[in-house]
Amino acid sequence: MEQLKGRIIYKGKAEGEALVTSMPISFYGGVDPNTGVVLEKGHELQGQSIKGKILVFPQGKGSTVGSYTLYRMKKNQTAPAAMINKETETIVAVGAIISEIPFVDKIDITKIKTGDKVKVEDDTISLL
Repeated sequence: MEQLKGRIIYKGKAEGEALVTSMPISFYGGVDPNTGVVLEKGHELQGQSIKGKILVFPQGKGSTVGSYTLYRMKKNQTAPAAMINKETETIVAVGAIISEIPFVDKIDITKIKTGDKVKVEDDTISLL
């Protein structure tokens, strides 16, 4: 079992299947808050649901409304179980904090592949 240590953005525990992209994600306009499906045209994850997944992506992008989109997804039960970034930025960090989604950054995301079983526990990512 490989373990990766990162920086806690929002403390918590989650376990599930990784959904990985090398592309930044815009939650506002890029993800449907009612279904959790990625809508952004040309995105690697277009048409896939992030609901209940351990979402692994380099960083967020786009409007500050993305923070509230994550919050809306949490209320709609369409949010990811946890998120892992290479380097987060304010929009996604605020979204995770107000939505209470476990979130870690400063992780070498190339070590995680879609379909991997992943456990997030505070600052530690375990590949199961």
